[in-house]
Amino acid sequence: MASEDTQNQKGRSLPHFLPGIPDTDQSCIIPSSNPGSQVRQQGPHPPRSFLTTVSVPPGLEYLSQLDLIIIHQQVELLGVILGTETSNKYEIKNSLGQRIYFAVEESICFNRTFCSTLRSCTLKITDNSGREVITVNRPLRCNSCWCPCYLQELEIQAPPGTTVAYVAQKWHPFQPKFTIQNANKEDILKIVGPCATCGCFGDVDFEVKTINEKLTVGKISKYWSGFVNNVFTNADNFGIHVPADLDVTVKAAMIGACFLFDFMFFEHSLAGL
Repeated sequence: MASEDTQNQKGRSLPHFLPGIPDTDQSCIIPSSNPGSQVRQQGPHPPRSFLTTVSVPPGLEYLSQLDLIIIHQQVELLGVILGTETSNKYEIKNSLGQRIYFAVEESICFNRTFCSTLRSCTLKITDNSGREVITVNRPLRCNSCWCPCYLQELEIQAPPGTTVAYVAQKWHPFQPKFTIQNANKEDILKIVGPCATCGCFGDVDFEVKTINEKLTVGKISKYWSGFVNNVFTNADNFGIHVPADLDVTVKAAMIGACFLFDFMFFEHSLAGL
């Protein structure tokens, strides 16, 4: 009898419902803004459609164990001294501060100078052995509520050459809104940001929600790193708080979303205040 109860509980841990339709009998962990701390609250478990799948793209195995991903932008001293826009570089770390991936932007100087934060670019993410495991492609797109037909979009490839997800901006007159899409461009999650992304000397949170926005699955936080850092450098720190069993391709898409948010909202030094 006890074995039947155990099997029933296991069967209930992965509910069979569509994205955005909560199972009210489940509970989930929503991490707090402080890295490493979590708060358990009543609520539905993430839908099965974007939980970890059996097939994991090579190089993304480590993501399957993480519920907190930290992204730290490296400071380019030459850019700080000369006031020029250089290619962005990011360290991707686990909750212990250990580097698991390294991301480098590839773009031409002309785009960085004249297109600024709207520039097209490719971000190549490598593991600690130097193997490229994720490629993030960003085309030249608009970033204004006055141009709703050609908004921001990212393509996520893992491994390079195999598209696994997209991050697409959705038009809204006041709030930053994005969707995470699968390889077929079907919406699976929404990302909803605050009306004001300046932060006002605090963290800026982008909540990751189901399609109907009734359930919060996780969040992407831009950590405030202090007045001096934010005014005199472009170095930004992000934290991705997600369930550990979230599909690794969705986690990869959320890493790409961090890069997009950095370009769109925090690239200029005063934007992070």
